[in-house]
Amino acid sequence: MNNMLNFLLFMPPAEGQEGSGWMSFLPLIAIVLVFYLFFIRPQMKKSKDQKKYREALKKGDKIITIGGIHGKIVEIQDTTFTIEVESQMKLRIEKSAVAMDSTAQIGAK
Repeated sequence: MNNMLNFLLFMPPAEGQEGSGWMSFLPLIAIVLVFYLFFIRPQMKKSKDQKKYREALKKGDKIITIGGIHGKIVEIQDTTFTIEVESQMKLRIEKSAVAMDSTAQIGAK
């Protein structure tokens, strides 16, 4: 069985099939292209849009964190936000922990 597999995989091209080396890579190239178009590119676009959204946040915006905490931004630092939650308690969170605008969730219902 192993000999038959080696024979099929490493078989020299038949006469008249000089371009078969290039053609054997075509399915691999197609798979890489599909992965890029359907998985990598949309994820990069989503990440870029989310980063742009986080940079555009300002004092007074209502947000929801990745952990589900609802709050209002009261202070902005370089890499963190200070948010105020319902009980007048203040929390410092990383900018990357912001999931969405709380008004966007209300409008989606």
